[in-house]
Amino acid sequence: MQIGELSERAGVSHRTIHYYERIGLVKPAEREGAGYRYYDEIALKRLEKIAALKKLGLSLDDISAVIDLYFEDATGIKGKEKVLEILQTQLAKADAQLAELSAFKTDLEASIARMNHLIGKARKD
Repeated sequence: MQIGELSERAGVSHRTIHYYERIGLVKPAEREGAGYRYYDEIALKRLEKIAALKKLGLSLDDISAVIDLYFEDATGIKGKEKVLEILQTQLAKADAQLAELSAFKTDLEASIARMNHLIGKARKD
């Protein structure tokens, strides 16, 4: 299929497909003498997998690290294990950020209470 059909079937733009080609996520099956790219069902499946992985919150770098695993291993287990590892790392980072935000919130609340106390004291004097 040509890029127009692939674009329509995958629900992504031509530009996205070209970008994914440049970064190695998708490859045309063949090129015609005039330079036209032709894609096969594997390219469509890769675009579908990229979309699914993006919905999980993976970056394109993360997707680059796992997508081939899905197509090398028919069970998909290797890809899923790698995705699980990435998601667990993201969760650990999110937990650390939440802890930092919680500490920041506590500091803000203390500063607000201190300022309210100082303002109240100044009004009494």
